[in-house]
Amino acid sequence: MSIRAILAISFSILCMFSNFAFAQWDPEALDKTIERALEEFHTPGMSVAIVHNNQVIYEKGFGSANLEQKQAVTANTYFRIASTSKAFTAAALAILVDQEKLQWDDLVIDYLPAFRLQDSYATMHFTVEDLLTHKSGLAGGAGDSMIWPEPSGFTREEVIANLRYLTPDFQFRQSYAYSNVMYITAGELVEAVSGKVFEDFVDQYIFKPLEMQCYAGSMPEKAVNASAMGYGHNDSKGIYPVSRNAIFGEPLMSAAAGGMVCNASDMAKWISALLAPENLPFSQVQLSKMWQAHTIMSVSKTEREWQGSHFENYGLGWRLTNFGAYQHISHTGTLSGYQAFVALLPELNLGAVVLNNGSNSGARGAVMLTIMEMFTKPETQDWVQNYIDQQDEREQRYLANFEAPKASAKISLEAESIIGRYSDSWFGDLVLSKSGKDIRIESSRMINLKGKVVPFQDMTYKIIWDNQNAASNAFMHFEVDIKRKVLSARLHPFVVDQYNNHEWRDMHFVKETEE
Repeated sequence: MSIRAILAISFSILCMFSNFAFAQWDPEALDKTIERALEEFHTPGMSVAIVHNNQVIYEKGFGSANLEQKQAVTANTYFRIASTSKAFTAAALAILVDQEKLQWDDLVIDYLPAFRLQDSYATMHFTVEDLLTHKSGLAGGAGDSMIWPEPSGFTREEVIANLRYLTPDFQFRQSYAYSNVMYITAGELVEAVSGKVFEDFVDQYIFKPLEMQCYAGSMPEKAVNASAMGYGHNDSKGIYPVSRNAIFGEPLMSAAAGGMVCNASDMAKWISALLAPENLPFSQVQLSKMWQAHTIMSVSKTEREWQGSHFENYGLGWRLTNFGAYQHISHTGTLSGYQAFVALLPELNLGAVVLNNGSNSGARGAVMLTIMEMFTKPETQDWVQNYIDQQDEREQRYLANFEAPKASAKISLEAESIIGRYSDSWFGDLVLSKSGKDIRIESSRMINLKGKVVPFQDMTYKIIWDNQNAASNAFMHFEVDIKRKVLSARLHPFVVDQYNNHEWRDMHFVKETEE
């Protein structure tokens, strides 16, 4: 008997035992889990694809892509994939390394001279790899105020130029803290090195070779028409559209950090290639680099109890942990109105993607954990109920400790005195103006930051934003001179506890002097 025949028989026997081992794989049970998750977590629609042993074994859409238009979700429905975009940004840099146009330890400043951080040592030693590992020294989410709520009024060049104004919370490379602005910088680095616009590079070198009809930039009308509307939910409004994040087909400034659009069917092609690296548009050496631990992350109690996680690290655009006895490679994506989850168990040649158009992460989590357990354990837990119980517990804990801010003194600053234009050196202007009996506030850069300013106490007013889904209410603390003339203002989230790590921390709005 030939070696080829022996190998074929061995593979058949292996597959037979594999099927016995994974006998709990039950597509009908998964259907029911998805349908229940949509209902329990107030999510209109979901699209799911599963790849196993080099085949797409499951590819379905559920629920509604657009409630108003009564449009159903299919496997080809487009969703915003949010931060699962980061893996494609890492892949773009990997391709440039393969092309010998770049090295991972090259200095960012050599390619982007405008790149500056407050920490001069970090500026001069920041490498290409550092852009992707979330240990820049900045606080988690620092600079996100330039990105969201979209559409942003900042360009990518301005994001990079404004990094110098962001105050670090840690020493460079000391600690994990999630950073979207560094991925936007990575996208600009791709353009600087390749000479191609970031979106065009991703399309030419990643999406086209993998035959993925996905988009980092402009979308054709046909794809826009096949896109899901994003939705939120609360007890008073029920399910409501998050129109500002709808897919309009225009490129977003946030593309490299979380602005790409795809569907489950085409994401399955990405997963298939990752599980069979010889089909990737970059080398297996680079995939190993991306799936190598670069930054230590903490492991939560929930992760230890639910997934048996013993460790968690960040690679380059991917999170790395264990799911029971297996290596677990994954990333989630969260944007108001959309949720994404991509996960792989390479040792089982298994990968899955979950995309939905709701705002409750319980839907994607319950479905993904159900899928993972169907291939790793004799029995599958009721993950929908697990997430319901967890969220109920968190809500009760939050309500038990919640304290609404209450004024303890009268307002001491006349409304007329605060009207005017306030300028921050990097975020731009906030304009306070009289509108009837109200004082209105409006950002010059972020069109969704508009609202009303009302007295609170002493020299502090409260900002009530018009779009409560876009931004949370804030305090506006005014600073005056000895004659009580308003000089400037600082913002802080509208909460009792004063803390330093928030979106307004590095802004100081100085009032323009009257001529």
